Amino acid sequence: MQQDATSQPVDPASTAAPATDPAATAAPAPDTFAATPAPMATPADPAADAGMAPGAVDSDAAALQQMGFDHLLGNLDFVGWTVLITLVVMSLGSWFYIVVNAIRNLSITAKMERVIRTFWDTPSAADAVRFMEDQTKSEPFSKIALDCASAAAHHQRNEGSRLVEALNRSEFIDRALRQAVTRESSRLETGLTLLATVGSSAPFVGLLGTVWGIYHALIRIGASGQASIDVVAGPVGEALIMTALGLFVAIPAVLAYNFFVRSNRKINARFDEFAHDLHDFFATGARVEGAAPKARK
Repeated sequence: MQQDATSQPVDPASTAAPATDPAATAAPAPDTFAATPAPMATPADPAADAGMAPGAVDSDAAALQQMGFDHLLGNLDFVGWTVLITLVVMSLGSWFYIVVNAIRNLSITAKMERVIRTFWDTPSAADAVRFMEDQTKSEPFSKIALDCASAAAHHQRNEGSRLVEALNRSEFIDRALRQAVTRESSRLETGLTLLATVGSSAPFVGLLGTVWGIYHALIRIGASGQASIDVVAGPVGEALIMTALGLFVAIPAVLAYNFFVRSNRKINARFDEFAHDLHDFFATGARVEGAAPKARK
Protein backbone atom coordinates (compact mmCIF):
# COMPACT_ATOMS: atom_id res chain seq x y z
CA MET A 1 0.00 0.00 0.00
CA GLN A 2 2.76 2.26 0.81
CA GLN A 3 4.34 1.59 -2.56
CA ASP A 4 1.06 2.43 -4.30
CA ALA A 5 0.73 5.66 -2.46
CA THR A 6 4.20 6.72 -3.09
CA SER A 7 4.34 5.47 -6.61
CA GLN A 8 1.40 7.56 -7.89
CA PRO A 9 2.55 10.24 -10.24
CA VAL A 10 2.21 13.82 -9.11
CA ASP A 11 0.67 16.41 -11.43
CA PRO A 12 3.09 19.29 -11.81
CA ALA A 13 0.33 21.74 -12.51
CA SER A 14 -1.43 20.92 -9.25
CA THR A 15 1.62 21.27 -7.07
CA ALA A 16 3.04 24.42 -8.67
CA ALA A 17 2.30 27.71 -6.96
CA PRO A 18 -0.34 29.77 -8.71
CA ALA A 19 1.13 32.33 -11.06
CA THR A 20 0.37 35.94 -10.22
CA ASP A 21 -0.50 38.64 -12.77
CA PRO A 22 2.26 41.28 -12.77
CA ALA A 23 -0.23 43.96 -13.69
CA ALA A 24 -2.54 42.92 -10.85
CA THR A 25 0.10 42.58 -8.19
CA ALA A 26 2.10 45.66 -9.02
CA ALA A 27 0.59 48.56 -7.03
CA PRO A 28 0.70 51.94 -8.78
CA ALA A 29 3.20 54.37 -7.31
CA PRO A 30 1.51 57.38 -5.83
CA ASP A 31 2.11 60.62 -7.79
CA THR A 32 3.10 62.85 -4.96
CA PHE A 33 3.75 65.90 -7.18
CA ALA A 34 0.36 65.72 -8.89
CA ALA A 35 -1.58 65.10 -5.70
CA THR A 36 0.02 67.89 -3.70
CA PRO A 37 -1.80 71.23 -4.34
CA ALA A 38 0.36 74.15 -5.47
CA PRO A 39 0.78 76.83 -2.86
CA MET A 40 -1.15 80.12 -3.58
CA ALA A 41 0.90 83.19 -4.43
CA THR A 42 0.76 85.86 -1.80
CA PRO A 43 0.29 89.47 -2.95
CA ALA A 44 3.53 91.34 -3.29
CA ASP A 45 4.19 94.25 -1.02
CA PRO A 46 4.91 97.38 -3.08
CA ALA A 47 7.24 98.67 -0.46
CA ALA A 48 9.10 95.35 -0.35
CA ASP A 49 9.33 95.16 -4.15
CA ALA A 50 10.72 98.67 -4.28
CA GLY A 51 13.24 97.86 -1.61
CA MET A 52 11.69 100.31 0.86
CA ALA A 53 10.56 99.77 4.37
CA PRO A 54 6.83 100.33 5.11
CA GLY A 55 7.71 103.39 7.14
CA ALA A 56 9.41 104.98 4.14
CA VAL A 57 6.13 105.07 2.19
CA ASP A 58 4.37 106.89 5.00
CA SER A 59 7.30 109.29 5.25
CA ASP A 60 7.12 110.11 1.52
CA ALA A 61 3.35 110.67 1.70
CA ALA A 62 3.80 113.05 4.62
CA ALA A 63 6.55 114.85 2.70
CA LEU A 64 4.27 115.35 -0.31
CA GLN A 65 1.61 116.86 1.93
CA GLN A 66 4.16 119.42 3.10
CA MET A 67 4.62 120.80 -0.41
CA GLY A 68 1.13 122.29 -0.82
CA PHE A 69 0.03 125.91 -0.71
CA ASP A 70 -1.70 125.36 2.65
CA HIS A 71 1.57 124.23 4.18
CA LEU A 72 3.25 127.29 2.67
CA LEU A 73 0.83 129.70 4.35
CA GLY A 74 1.10 127.88 7.65
CA ASN A 75 4.89 128.03 7.80
CA LEU A 76 5.69 131.50 6.44
CA ASP A 77 7.81 133.77 8.56
CA PHE A 78 8.15 137.55 8.33
CA VAL A 79 10.29 137.47 5.19
CA GLY A 80 8.00 134.93 3.52
CA TRP A 81 4.88 136.98 4.24
CA THR A 82 6.62 140.12 2.99
CA VAL A 83 7.50 138.43 -0.30
CA LEU A 84 4.01 136.99 -0.72
CA ILE A 85 2.20 140.27 0.04
CA THR A 86 4.54 142.17 -2.30
CA LEU A 87 3.78 139.76 -5.15
CA VAL A 88 0.03 140.00 -4.50
CA VAL A 89 0.13 143.82 -4.54
CA MET A 90 2.19 143.80 -7.73
CA SER A 91 -0.25 141.43 -9.39
CA LEU A 92 -3.32 143.47 -8.39
CA GLY A 93 -1.74 146.73 -9.55
CA SER A 94 -0.61 145.34 -12.88
CA TRP A 95 -3.96 143.73 -13.65
CA PHE A 96 -5.77 146.96 -12.75
CA TYR A 97 -3.77 148.96 -15.30
CA ILE A 98 -3.99 146.14 -17.83
CA VAL A 99 -7.79 146.29 -17.73
CA VAL A 100 -7.97 150.11 -17.64
CA ASN A 101 -5.50 150.63 -20.49
CA ALA A 102 -7.09 147.90 -22.59
CA ILE A 103 -10.54 149.50 -22.32
CA ARG A 104 -9.17 152.99 -23.03
CA ASN A 105 -7.03 151.99 -26.02
CA LEU A 106 -9.81 149.93 -27.56
CA SER A 107 -12.22 152.84 -27.15
CA ILE A 108 -9.80 155.33 -28.71
CA THR A 109 -8.97 153.03 -31.61
CA ALA A 110 -12.63 152.36 -32.33
CA LYS A 111 -13.62 156.06 -32.35
CA MET A 112 -10.62 157.93 -33.71
CA GLU A 113 -11.23 157.35 -37.43
CA ARG A 114 -14.89 158.34 -37.12
CA VAL A 115 -14.03 161.49 -35.15
CA ILE A 116 -11.32 162.57 -37.58
CA ARG A 117 -13.41 161.84 -40.65
CA THR A 118 -16.46 163.69 -39.27
CA PHE A 119 -14.31 166.71 -38.37
CA TRP A 120 -12.98 167.08 -41.89
CA ASP A 121 -16.33 166.34 -43.52
CA THR A 122 -18.12 169.09 -41.53
CA PRO A 123 -18.90 172.08 -43.85
CA SER A 124 -17.80 174.86 -41.49
CA ALA A 125 -15.17 175.24 -38.81
CA ALA A 126 -17.79 176.32 -36.26
CA ASP A 127 -19.81 173.14 -36.83
CA ALA A 128 -16.64 171.05 -36.59
CA VAL A 129 -15.77 172.66 -33.25
CA ARG A 130 -19.28 172.00 -31.93
CA PHE A 131 -18.98 168.37 -32.98
CA MET A 132 -15.73 168.09 -31.04
CA GLU A 133 -17.35 169.68 -27.98
CA ASP A 134 -20.01 166.96 -28.00
CA GLN A 135 -17.43 164.19 -27.64
CA THR A 136 -16.68 162.51 -24.32
CA LYS A 137 -13.97 163.84 -22.04
CA SER A 138 -11.84 160.75 -22.60
CA GLU A 139 -11.68 161.26 -26.38
CA PRO A 140 -8.20 162.71 -27.09
CA PHE A 141 -8.59 163.89 -30.70
CA SER A 142 -11.44 166.20 -29.79
CA LYS A 143 -9.31 167.77 -27.05
CA ILE A 144 -6.46 168.40 -29.45
CA ALA A 145 -8.81 170.02 -31.96
CA LEU A 146 -10.47 172.16 -29.28
CA ASP A 147 -7.11 173.36 -27.94
CA CYS A 148 -6.07 174.31 -31.46
CA ALA A 149 -9.30 176.17 -32.11
CA SER A 150 -9.05 177.93 -28.76
CA ALA A 151 -5.48 179.03 -29.49
CA ALA A 152 -6.46 180.37 -32.91
CA ALA A 153 -9.42 182.28 -31.45
CA HIS A 154 -7.30 183.66 -28.60
CA HIS A 155 -4.64 184.88 -31.00
CA GLN A 156 -7.28 186.52 -33.20
CA ARG A 157 -8.90 188.33 -30.24
CA ASN A 158 -5.55 189.76 -29.14
CA GLU A 159 -4.31 191.18 -32.41
CA GLY A 160 -2.13 194.21 -31.87
CA SER A 161 -0.95 193.09 -28.43
CA ARG A 162 2.54 192.09 -27.42
CA LEU A 163 1.55 188.45 -27.63
CA VAL A 164 0.76 188.75 -31.31
CA GLU A 165 3.95 190.71 -31.92
CA ALA A 166 6.03 188.03 -30.15
CA LEU A 167 4.40 185.02 -31.84
CA ASN A 168 2.60 184.98 -35.15
CA ARG A 169 -0.56 182.93 -35.67
CA SER A 170 1.24 179.86 -37.00
CA GLU A 171 3.75 179.72 -34.13
CA PHE A 172 1.07 180.27 -31.50
CA ILE A 173 -1.10 177.45 -32.88
CA ASP A 174 1.91 175.17 -33.24
CA ARG A 175 2.81 175.72 -29.60
CA ALA A 176 -0.73 174.91 -28.45
CA LEU A 177 -0.82 171.76 -30.57
CA ARG A 178 2.49 170.53 -29.19
CA GLN A 179 1.27 170.95 -25.65
CA ALA A 180 -2.01 169.15 -26.42
CA VAL A 181 -0.29 166.23 -28.14
CA THR A 182 2.23 165.89 -25.31
CA ARG A 183 -0.57 165.92 -22.72
CA GLU A 184 -2.63 163.25 -24.48
CA SER A 185 0.42 161.11 -25.15
CA SER A 186 1.32 161.23 -21.48
CA ARG A 187 -2.16 160.07 -20.55
CA LEU A 188 -1.78 157.07 -22.83
CA GLU A 189 1.32 156.05 -20.86
CA THR A 190 -0.53 155.89 -17.54
CA GLY A 191 0.38 152.66 -15.76
CA LEU A 192 3.11 151.63 -18.20
CA THR A 193 5.82 152.46 -15.69
CA LEU A 194 4.19 150.17 -13.15
CA LEU A 195 3.85 147.36 -15.70
CA ALA A 196 7.53 147.69 -16.64
CA THR A 197 8.57 147.71 -12.99
CA VAL A 198 6.47 144.65 -12.14
CA GLY A 199 7.67 142.76 -15.20
CA SER A 200 11.33 143.37 -14.38
CA SER A 201 11.28 143.03 -10.58
CA ALA A 202 8.65 140.37 -9.79
CA PRO A 203 10.93 137.44 -10.77
CA PHE A 204 13.58 138.75 -8.41
CA VAL A 205 11.05 139.08 -5.60
CA GLY A 206 10.03 135.47 -6.19
CA LEU A 207 13.71 134.52 -6.28
CA LEU A 208 14.10 136.07 -2.85
CA GLY A 209 11.42 133.73 -1.54
CA THR A 210 13.21 130.84 -3.24
CA VAL A 211 16.54 131.66 -1.63
CA TRP A 212 14.88 132.10 1.75
CA GLY A 213 13.14 128.71 1.46
CA ILE A 214 16.38 126.96 0.52
CA TYR A 215 18.06 128.63 3.47
CA HIS A 216 15.48 127.12 5.81
CA ALA A 217 15.92 123.74 4.12
CA LEU A 218 19.64 123.82 4.83
CA ILE A 219 18.97 124.75 8.45
CA ARG A 220 16.63 121.76 8.87
CA ILE A 221 19.14 119.42 7.27
CA GLY A 222 21.82 120.61 9.63
CA ALA A 223 19.55 120.29 12.66
CA SER A 224 18.35 116.78 11.79
CA GLY A 225 21.68 115.45 10.62
CA GLN A 226 20.13 113.75 7.58
CA ALA A 227 19.03 114.93 4.17
CA SER A 228 15.79 112.95 3.94
CA ILE A 229 12.91 114.20 1.83
CA ASP A 230 10.57 114.67 4.79
CA VAL A 231 13.03 117.18 6.25
CA VAL A 232 13.57 119.34 3.16
CA ALA A 233 10.25 118.90 1.31
CA GLY A 234 8.45 121.76 3.04
CA PRO A 235 11.09 124.47 2.57
CA VAL A 236 11.88 123.38 -0.98
CA GLY A 237 8.17 123.35 -1.82
CA GLU A 238 7.84 126.88 -0.46
CA ALA A 239 10.84 127.96 -2.53
CA LEU A 240 9.36 126.55 -5.75
CA ILE A 241 5.95 128.11 -5.08
CA MET A 242 7.53 131.54 -4.58
CA THR A 243 9.38 131.21 -7.87
CA ALA A 244 6.17 130.25 -9.66
CA LEU A 245 4.30 133.19 -8.12
CA GLY A 246 7.00 135.61 -9.23
CA LEU A 247 6.79 134.36 -12.82
CA PHE A 248 2.98 134.37 -12.70
CA VAL A 249 3.05 138.06 -11.75
CA ALA A 250 5.78 139.10 -14.18
CA ILE A 251 4.71 137.38 -17.41
CA PRO A 252 1.31 139.14 -17.85
CA ALA A 253 2.89 142.50 -16.99
CA VAL A 254 5.62 142.10 -19.62
CA LEU A 255 3.20 140.98 -22.32
CA ALA A 256 0.76 143.80 -21.55
CA TYR A 257 3.56 146.40 -21.52
CA ASN A 258 4.77 145.39 -24.98
CA PHE A 259 1.20 145.37 -26.32
CA PHE A 260 0.37 148.85 -24.98
CA VAL A 261 3.67 150.33 -26.19
CA ARG A 262 2.88 149.19 -29.71
CA SER A 263 -0.74 150.38 -29.48
CA ASN A 264 0.30 153.77 -28.12
CA ARG A 265 2.84 154.17 -30.90
CA LYS A 266 0.08 153.87 -33.49
CA ILE A 267 -2.18 156.31 -31.65
CA ASN A 268 0.64 158.82 -31.23
CA ALA A 269 1.31 158.66 -34.95
CA ARG A 270 -2.33 159.59 -35.58
CA PHE A 271 -1.95 162.42 -33.04
CA ASP A 272 0.93 163.87 -35.03
CA GLU A 273 -0.90 163.55 -38.36
CA PHE A 274 -4.06 165.14 -37.03
CA ALA A 275 -2.16 167.94 -35.30
CA HIS A 276 -0.24 168.71 -38.50
CA ASP A 277 -3.49 168.96 -40.46
CA LEU A 278 -5.09 171.11 -37.77
CA HIS A 279 -2.13 173.47 -37.82
CA ASP A 280 -2.43 173.97 -41.54
CA PHE A 281 -6.19 174.43 -41.32
CA PHE A 282 -6.30 176.99 -38.49
CA ALA A 283 -3.13 178.82 -39.53
CA THR A 284 -4.31 179.47 -43.09
CA GLY A 285 -8.04 179.61 -42.38
CA ALA A 286 -8.80 177.06 -45.11
CA ARG A 287 -8.74 173.31 -45.40
CA VAL A 288 -5.46 172.11 -46.84
CA GLU A 289 -5.68 169.83 -49.85
CA GLY A 290 -5.01 166.21 -48.88
CA ALA A 291 -5.97 166.65 -45.23
CA ALA A 292 -9.32 164.94 -45.60
CA PRO A 293 -8.01 161.87 -47.47
CA LYS A 294 -5.29 161.42 -44.86
CA ALA A 295 -7.91 161.43 -42.10
CA ARG A 296 -9.88 158.72 -43.91
CA LYS A 297 -7.07 156.11 -43.71
